[in-house]
Amino acid sequence: MSRGGALVLALSFAAAAASGEERPIVLVVDATDAPRRIFHVRESIPVSPGPLTLAYPKWIPGEHGAEGPVTDLVALKVTALGRPVAWKRSATEMWNFEIVVPESATDLEVTFDYLASASAYTSATAKLAWINWWSLLLYPRGPEANDRMYRASLTLPQGWKFGTALPVLATQARGEIAFAPASLVTLIDSPLLAGQYFRTVDLAPGDRVGHFLDIAGDSPGSIQIGSEDIARYRRLVAEARALFGPGHYRSYHLLLSLTDQLPSTGLEHHESSDNRAAERALLDESARRVLGVLLSHEYVHSWNGKYRSPVGLVSGVSDDYQVPVDSELLWIYEGLTEYYGEILGARSGIRSPELSREALALFVSRMDRQAGRQWRPLVDTAAAAQLLYYGRPEWASWRRGVDFYSEGALVWLDADVLIRRKSGGRKSLDDFVVAFHGGPGGAPAVKTYTAQDVYAGLNAVVPHDWAAFFRERVYEVAPQAPRSGIENAGWKLAYREEQPALIAATEEETDEYDFWDSLGIVVHGDGTDGPGVVVDVVPGMPAAASGVGPGMKLVAVGGRRYKMELLRDALRLARQNGEPIELLVENAEIYQTFRIDYRGGEKYPWLERDPSQPDLLSAIGRPRAPAPGAP
Repeated sequence: MSRGGALVLALSFAAAAASGEERPIVLVVDATDAPRRIFHVRESIPVSPGPLTLAYPKWIPGEHGAEGPVTDLVALKVTALGRPVAWKRSATEMWNFEIVVPESATDLEVTFDYLASASAYTSATAKLAWINWWSLLLYPRGPEANDRMYRASLTLPQGWKFGTALPVLATQARGEIAFAPASLVTLIDSPLLAGQYFRTVDLAPGDRVGHFLDIAGDSPGSIQIGSEDIARYRRLVAEARALFGPGHYRSYHLLLSLTDQLPSTGLEHHESSDNRAAERALLDESARRVLGVLLSHEYVHSWNGKYRSPVGLVSGVSDDYQVPVDSELLWIYEGLTEYYGEILGARSGIRSPELSREALALFVSRMDRQAGRQWRPLVDTAAAAQLLYYGRPEWASWRRGVDFYSEGALVWLDADVLIRRKSGGRKSLDDFVVAFHGGPGGAPAVKTYTAQDVYAGLNAVVPHDWAAFFRERVYEVAPQAPRSGIENAGWKLAYREEQPALIAATEEETDEYDFWDSLGIVVHGDGTDGPGVVVDVVPGMPAAASGVGPGMKLVAVGGRRYKMELLRDALRLARQNGEPIELLVENAEIYQTFRIDYRGGEKYPWLERDPSQPDLLSAIGRPRAPAPGAP
């Protein structure tokens, strides 16, 4: 494949046959057992006699890793001409199954079951289910894998409704859905959300390109979205299109599940996004704040990540899903998306200006406390993403995690502010993304780029040594998080005893308590159900200096049984009387007392206005689009 940015890989989104009269692969998924997290699969695959490799998707787009859940594929059987066909797993590639197609056979029948975990992308609760097709198929591996067409159908539990960007041919009263023929790329790129309690909201009424918010929840009340939230998500669509121009999709579905039984997460696709949040995320203010800008982040990915993608991250499009990816440029793929997810959240009203500033302050504070930044540059967190996504929480700051999200956003804020200042306010990063991610729109496509293409695109907006700019902030070890974007935008980082609303909401929703900028620890549990557990410790901070480590249990504070409120009281008292904070800790059945020499009180990050500089943050978050009509 060419490494130039002009390369365009058209995806097979049409419902035509792939080549000549080749028959499609028939994929039948029975999800009526979804409440038990069991999915039954049957495939009919046109074949020719001889050796054949059936592959289970391994490198999953958007997960940036070899995360195809092949361990949960069970009861695999292959038949041809009515007789069993032996299969053997490849000794060096666990996602591949080798078989020999018998003479005279024209079709293989493949059946298996998929046993989903709660954390899997194809999973379910008693009332809703996610279908991500990569979990539910095997495909003939070879140079034409992406040219083969699939005729998929799905049977849901009775009475369930669904949402998906995959075109539907017909639905049956008994719950069977037949989809239009689609290529492997299209099928894998088109998740489906279904549930007993389901609602669809039109986000662009009257628009020729449909935009929909499809919601499934675990209760009838969970899917009740208020008129103000509808207005905000309608503004999100309007603001994204005002920024980027037409979408590179035929229609777009923001799929949102609301359940406490599945982890909260998100995954991007060309024509839809997989978004998961707490059951009351549309009902309770704390849960709404934790949901935050998830949907705007994943929506931005349709332009940045799916349409424009780094050359090394197009596994499954230029090659099949067995080929490793090069994730070095995730600081662009995810960092720029994190930045514009926040910006569109502000412009659409999903986040207030105050909450947007809180998020930026938290980005700086969290990245400053990453002890691993003393040895690891930001780019290495991107290159090692497939490992770091699943890193343990213990000593996470020493290791560093997927910092290319939040620190990447700070880098892109710095670039945006630099452009605005150098151009006297006539240009901004918006001008870059319009030129780089825009275009005529229409059906999905992939246009790849290199870092040099990005530097050239920025240089066309405002001349600058962009290679040196990003080398300093991304490719070199930096003891501090980048904050010049914030400072040059007229704000500065400060610490107060007052707790920001975003931290308070996160504590309420997760039961994890924030002492990051004071003692240098995060504690799970408020003491109601037993000792608190130290989730992580920041090397060099007071708790670590006293000997506290991850996994230890907080039994008592100052001689009294641990409660989160008592620990916060101890912080305030130590500031007044100068006495150390005394913790009784259980470490693998051994009890120890630690005296933490800290007198700084509670400490949380905030942004404060610097009146000596123009307020560019407010300009960046200002809406570009007229408000859509009321719901």
